[in-house]
Amino acid sequence: MLNCAIHGAQDLRLDEQQPEALGPTQVRVGVKAVGICGSDLHYYRHGKVGDFVIREPLTPGHEASGQVLEVGAAVTAVRPGDRVALDPARTCGVCRYCRQGDSNHCESVFFFGSASRYPHMQGAMREQVVVQEKQCLPVPDSLSFELAAFGEPLAVALHAVRSAGTLLGKTVMVVGAGPIGALILMAARLAGASRVIVVDIVDETLATCARVGAARTINVARDPGAIDELAAGKGSVDVCFEASGNYAGLANCIRATRPRGVIVTVGTLNGSSEQCPFNQIMVKSLSVIGSFRFVDEYAWAVDYLSRGVLDVSPLLTAAMPVARVHDAFALAADRHQAMKVMVTF
Repeated sequence: MLNCAIHGAQDLRLDEQQPEALGPTQVRVGVKAVGICGSDLHYYRHGKVGDFVIREPLTPGHEASGQVLEVGAAVTAVRPGDRVALDPARTCGVCRYCRQGDSNHCESVFFFGSASRYPHMQGAMREQVVVQEKQCLPVPDSLSFELAAFGEPLAVALHAVRSAGTLLGKTVMVVGAGPIGALILMAARLAGASRVIVVDIVDETLATCARVGAARTINVARDPGAIDELAAGKGSVDVCFEASGNYAGLANCIRATRPRGVIVTVGTLNGSSEQCPFNQIMVKSLSVIGSFRFVDEYAWAVDYLSRGVLDVSPLLTAAMPVARVHDAFALAADRHQAMKVMVTF
């Protein structure tokens, strides 16, 4: 089968691999669409994501959908020919975190496309993948494979919104207008937020957020005073989501959030923290919550996409065949041109 493998920084290769064996509770899926995520871009551009460094060829991709090719003898939930979205997390179900309902912190998780442990956890950017039956969520014919692959990033957004508590009637600010930020915007509106403001430094991504429901967009590079306006009188935002992965973005959240408001951190922070007013967390009695991956929100996400509750199609920039995978990664890295890019098989 055809496989994409990142060997190091700027070293992405197409190769041939033997298909995996199939166990009795497993399903062989022909992959149809895989989204390129920010972590995939980091592995491709830098050979690492934070402390996770590529030490062997890594197949990227954790946003995937496909069609069932073969099922194990004990599989009953799906059958060959079914169209499915693929939950990228295979959890153990027995560790203390799984037992207490926090499977996103499973001590033995296998998560597609991660170098967080060695041997690496290989991802879905390949012609076929073998998964457990519970990782396959059927989708209707009316939902394209490309849109079905949004299940994973939408689940991340839904988990972040769920972590914030009730949003009914509240003013929300999302810092970072990439795919996750845009999906948080959509999820926050679905959860009843009365007004969602989106902050970024790229006009093109902000324009996409305006298309999917942002009440106001702010290019903070051109209009830094807009944050001062939101921060006036101790702050006016009820709930902030930090999805830029930047300390400057977190600083803007802290400044704009009102006393006893909530900040949810979703992005992986990088850069310098020197100018971040952490003391204001104490002064304003803020609640700061970290949101990591998702739990049962993946099933919610696939359901919402399948029923058309949320239309994520404005976020899909392009779908490119795997033969053009280098072009796909180059486009995905250009925030002025791309929101979400898919690799197709």
